[in-house]
Amino acid sequence: MTRPTVVLLHGLARTARSLHGLRQAIDRAGYDTWARTYASRKRSIAECAQETAEHIARDLPGRPLVAVTHSLGGILVRHMATTLPWQGAVMLAPPNAGSRIAGMLHQNPIFRWFYGPAGRDVVDPSTWPMPPTPFAVIAGTRAASLGNPTSWLTRALRLFPPDDPSDGTIAVRETRLPGMADFATVDADHTWLMNDPRVHAMVLAFLATGRLTND
Repeated sequence: MTRPTVVLLHGLARTARSLHGLRQAIDRAGYDTWARTYASRKRSIAECAQETAEHIARDLPGRPLVAVTHSLGGILVRHMATTLPWQGAVMLAPPNAGSRIAGMLHQNPIFRWFYGPAGRDVVDPSTWPMPPTPFAVIAGTRAASLGNPTSWLTRALRLFPPDDPSDGTIAVRETRLPGMADFATVDADHTWLMNDPRVHAMVLAFLATGRLTND
């Protein structure tokens, strides 16, 4: 059976380099990988998804695919769910239910300038398609971290109540979606969740079994 090519999709205001460590772990496990930076700060989610899908279709024609995504990348793969031959997805800290932070700050001029149209798009998830199946979600729970500047703001403004666990950027509840094949949390912040060795192990388990463990 042909192994799928693993497509890595980075988050908002990041680049493909942000997933380099995770990509290396997947490469070492014997999978072919593909990644490309998309203009997340300049285009809408739909535009980013269409452009990325065109690149994937050109570079990997007819290849079976599995997506491994971080944050906004998970929403991109939802928009590409029916246009490419996906065999599943692992979504790291995706704002599947929208973003409370974006909802509160999307009218702010600095937010609009830095995060662009896609940042405003994550306010309302009501029209987003479902992800490819099977799909699993991994959420972070480290709400305060020096490595995640957004968490400084969310704590200062008390955007997440104490009983609402988050990774400092996305609440755990915002990552959930009906139909998940598996779900897990990791004590890591939003910015660097993809570098956690436990996340690497769970991604590799999903690629092998369709679940986040090898059980």
